[in-house]
Amino acid sequence: MPLRRTAALALSALVAAPVLAAAPAAAEPVTTEPVTTREPVAAAAGWLARQLVDGERFETVIGTDTYPDQGLTIDALLAFDAAGVAQDNARKALAWLGKPEVIGGYVTDDQGSRYAGAHAKLALAVLAQGGDPTDFGGVDLIAGLTALQAPSGRFTDRTTPPTDYTNSFTQSIAVIALERHDAAPGVAVDFLANSACPDGGFPLKFEQPTCTSQVDATAMAVQALLAAGRTATATEGLDWLVTQQADDGGFRDNGLPGDQGTTSNANSTGLAAQALRVGGRTAAADRAVAHLTGLQVGCGDDRTAGAIAYDGAGFKPGNAVRATTQAVLGLSGVGLAEISSAGDKPAAPVLDCTTTTTTTTTTTTTTEEPAPSTSDTTPAAPAAGSAGELARTGVATGPALLLGVLLVLAGALAMALGRKRYTTVKEEQ
Repeated sequence: MPLRRTAALALSALVAAPVLAAAPAAAEPVTTEPVTTREPVAAAAGWLARQLVDGERFETVIGTDTYPDQGLTIDALLAFDAAGVAQDNARKALAWLGKPEVIGGYVTDDQGSRYAGAHAKLALAVLAQGGDPTDFGGVDLIAGLTALQAPSGRFTDRTTPPTDYTNSFTQSIAVIALERHDAAPGVAVDFLANSACPDGGFPLKFEQPTCTSQVDATAMAVQALLAAGRTATATEGLDWLVTQQADDGGFRDNGLPGDQGTTSNANSTGLAAQALRVGGRTAAADRAVAHLTGLQVGCGDDRTAGAIAYDGAGFKPGNAVRATTQAVLGLSGVGLAEISSAGDKPAAPVLDCTTTTTTTTTTTTTTEEPAPSTSDTTPAAPAAGSAGELARTGVATGPALLLGVLLVLAGALAMALGRKRYTTVKEEQ
């Protein structure tokens, strides 16, 4: 298999891939004056948009070679649609994905191999953007996907040499995409539903000697089954998912080896929060969202403000993009079956780090407007070890208090001397 296709598959697989040795290629700095926001989900999506290369795509660098990352680009596009912002970038991304050389290097390869997951994921992105998946870039993604369905109902790859990269993510996304287009074949839904483990969760890999439920796979399967009307089986998956929520509100990837799966991470938490919200588990979803906002980078550095760190260790360039894409899904609460670009805003906003000033006749007081909550309930405090709370000014309480005292004294002196009073003060961020 050509290196180009092998690298693309490894890096755009339909499973959460939060920790990678190769980081996405850096984007060029944006110089235009941006729209600002205090909404965590919009700030995260805006940061994500500014990481795109040429505002349209993600690339992955391995050694001295650079490869297009169609899978990560689609993840970002879906995040923009879920957040309701960055549609200028979403449209550019879709146009890039529709180029013959780009789509051809993703759903197939130069040896004639065909990939079910790529067909399903791209079809979902096209549908979310209001496009026609039966004619995208000259490719009928729906026909291509259904042609890869086995008699058992499972969607599989057909490659040369024979290699199958499909898993529960593939099946779930295929069911969602086909349901959104028309209706998923009953046999395909049956295959997914019947793959559930005895505890109610869903495995990442099918037909293993031991059925081991995995958080990410269960979150995806639940959304697919709800979209297909299989409420009873989806409910059992939600029940299992709730039991996996950590005390900090987050979810760990119990499919990772060793110590990697022992702590909560943004990818698993984002997918779980999305599924819980769609499934009506409001309290658990709110706790997961609180964990995600606790991982969000606050003010202090314009280059990272708004991003979602992978875990409590803080922002790391190598995994922040992939963590943010799936965290946005959880913050938005919009399911994959409903994500749409309709009515979304074109700009990619930045986190608003300014303060609001109020003035009296004798003193000047600077107050900070709190960032709005992303849930209907009172938000929990940021998780311990968080990367920074949203809209943090970065100014310590002690110096701020001293500044207020000095301003009061200065105002009194100005009144006594009949000199012109200051009426406003803007705190530098």
